[in-house]
Formats: sequence, C-alpha cells, structure tokens
Amino acid sequence: MPSLICGSVAYDTIMTFDGRFRDHILPDQIHMLNVSFLVPGMRREFGGCAGNIAYSLKLLGGDPIVMATVGEDAGPYLDYLRGLDIDTTHIRTLPGTFTAQAMITTDLENNQITAFHPGAMAQSQLSRVQDALQGERRPRLGIVAPDSREGMLAHAEQFAQADIPFIFDLGQAMPLFDGEALRHFIELASYVTVNDYEAQVMLSRTGWSEAELATRVRAFIVTHGERGATVFADGRQYNIPAVQAERVVDPTGCGDAFRGGLLFGIENGFDWETTGRLASLMGALKIAHQGPQNYRLSREQIGERFQSAFGYRYA
Repeated sequence: MPSLICGSVAYDTIMTFDGRFRDHILPDQIHMLNVSFLVPGMRREFGGCAGNIAYSLKLLGGDPIVMATVGEDAGPYLDYLRGLDIDTTHIRTLPGTFTAQAMITTDLENNQITAFHPGAMAQSQLSRVQDALQGERRPRLGIVAPDSREGMLAHAEQFAQADIPFIFDLGQAMPLFDGEALRHFIELASYVTVNDYEAQVMLSRTGWSEAELATRVRAFIVTHGERGATVFADGRQYNIPAVQAERVVDPTGCGDAFRGGLLFGIENGFDWETTGRLASLMGALKIAHQGPQNYRLSREQIGERFQSAFGYRYA
C-alpha cells in the first residue's frame, strides 16, 4: 500500500565537536553569545524528514512516495532515491534554488546545534496531494512531516479533503505554529506524533491535556528517547519499551526512523503495541550508525532483531 510522505528533502552537513556544549556556553552570558567550535569530523549526508522517513519505510518493505520541493543541486539525491526504488515522481525541482541544507553540530553528549537553510523547501506548497492521487498507485496513508509552514498547512488540508488518513509530525516546525494552528492540524489529522518536549509545547499551546488531545485522533504517540514511547489510543495508554541500541553513535534521523516504523505498522494493521515496538526498533537501529540513512538491514534482519528484543515476530 503506497504511503505519501510530505516533508523536506535536504542535504545534512554533520559535524562532530569533541567536547560538550555546556562547557562553553555560559548561561549568564547568553545575551552576548559568541562561540566557535572546532569540528574535526565532518561529512555530508542525504537527509530531510521526508527522505529519512521514506528510507526507513522502504527498509521495512513499505512503498513510500515522496512529495517535496528541491533545488537544482538535488540530482545526486534523486538518483540515490531512485536507486532504492523510492518513488520520486512528486519531488519538484525549482529552478534558481538550492535544496534545503542542514548544518548540524553534535557534541559528545549527543546534544545538537543546527543551522538550516530552507532553499526550495520554502515553496513546498507548490506540490499538491491531489497530484499523487491519479493512477493505480493512489496512496492510502500519509504523513505531514516538518516542511514549510504553508506546505504543511496545505498538505494537511488536502489529505483531509481527499479522505486519506495521515500522521501530523510537528518536529522542527514547532516554532511555526501557534495554538490555533495546532488545534486545526490535530482536528484534521488521524494520528499525531511528537517527542516528549514537543508534546509539552503542543499541550501548552492548545490548552488540551493528553487525554483531551487523544480523543481527537486515532492515536497520539509521544517518544521519550531511551525511555521508549507512549501511545494513547482506543481509550488506553500503551507504554512502549525502548530497544537497547548496539551502540549510540548519532541521533540524527532517529525520530524519522521511528516514524517509518509507525507508518509500516499502521499500513499493515498491526496492534499498537507491535507498531510502537517496531518504530522503537527502527530508531535503535538508526542511532547505531552515522547519518540518517546509513543503517542498512534486510527485512529478515529487522525481523530477527525484533524477535530478539520482544520474543515474537511482527509479521
């Protein structure tokens, strides 16, 4: 079953600082911050929320269709996605622009400082969900992942108008929306997923409790990093255990890997405990590798890791 992944496609320049930010940022001097970090390690990766989610979903055997806007420099990324047999039909190249670029610095405690240039992503509203509804590969599930403000609003409206269930993923777009806009997104969405910090911001801005928000969607999913996740659905609270990572290397893209697992579980009608556990596993597999799309496992290997962690097979 195809799933339409709306969000950013970006290049990530990831730098490693061999120290701790907290040792160099003085809280009482934050008003005059002027800090430089020496980053001996640097690499460039394929990233962006839509690209990362599609990658995770494809590893599981899903059928992602990516909808995004990119710049004239996107050729290598598009070739890479096509090489993975990920549908790029609805990735629009905008002349005279760069593909979105994230410059991420990670310290020894896995804290991150990110600078982000949106480039072509700023015009993501030019892509329309309706354009992906033609032909035999009509998506039956979607996700509105972090993107431009106008694009996220437009795609949420278009999913709702087309009667296609979708996940609303607030993520890095949190600063773009006030309480009224967030309430509107939630009313349109079928599912909402956030991390624990984003959950607190969302609840504060909307004025809703976790229970009240959960009644407005099929499921409200909150991730807690190494403490697992919580799924509020069907009038119940499901506590999802974390999966022990083989090693903790790079958190970049872990949330997106988790969302790929969510999509696959929902697509296949898994119960919430299995869906949450599969999503948790995908995040653990990702964090053991540098970069958001460098964990490479077969479906069989993922199934074996799931069975080892939870004592049963998900499919």
